[in-house]
Amino acid sequence: MEFYQLNKEERIQKVTAITEEIQTSFSNSNMINILTFLSDSDTYIRKTAYIAIGRLYFRQPSLRNNIIVALQLFMNEPDFKIRQTTVNAAGEIGIRDFETVVHFFDTGLFDAHHSVRNAVIGSVKKMGEKNPKPVLQWAYKYLHHSNKEIRREICHGIELRGRTHPQDILPLLKELQFDKTARVRNTLVHVLGQIAYKKGCLETAIADLKNWENKEVVKKAIEEIIDVHHRYRNFAALSQEEAKVFIQFNSPL
Repeated sequence: MEFYQLNKEERIQKVTAITEEIQTSFSNSNMINILTFLSDSDTYIRKTAYIAIGRLYFRQPSLRNNIIVALQLFMNEPDFKIRQTTVNAAGEIGIRDFETVVHFFDTGLFDAHHSVRNAVIGSVKKMGEKNPKPVLQWAYKYLHHSNKEIRREICHGIELRGRTHPQDILPLLKELQFDKTARVRNTLVHVLGQIAYKKGCLETAIADLKNWENKEVVKKAIEEIIDVHHRYRNFAALSQEEAKVFIQFNSPL
């Protein structure tokens, strides 16, 4: 039976059982049971597993070395679901201890399977939100990578931090304003829209855009920001009309 076909009490029991099984397996260096959870076809079982691994890492310091060594081995497994869940587990750890797991993202970013690469970006989002300094420093070194998809994924990955602290990621976004790949520039414009609709964020974004040299990108960003204020009107700090008026009186063009 799939995880969400269980009732609430059964789900709680399932999570507890998986968590206890994973702890026992790491304690006994029995990786087979852990791999069973990491490769499960049910997304929610895999999520339960990687969250359990992250919590165990901080709750049981004596198991940290076992966990890291095991995760390193898991990154070589042929099943992409195992590698994907491993990266997500590293992401849980990286929220507080990024330096220990940074190499998982250096590897996962170039994985052959898109699900693993997406797990890197998802992890960058959650880590960057809670532990921004080392994560953004890591992201910076990939902003001008020769692979356009790496540049695009990094741009997308730093978005979540920007929704609450746009000033932290705007310097990184600015680095991409003259990127030669339309797909990267389009992601850049999308992210600029996403970091400009919360309270106080529009002002920060528009002030920064005044210092950008690529006015074509700035123009598209303004159009996206205005459109986002309509699409996300139930969540935006300002109405679309208020955003238009603000941009008109503080135009970066």
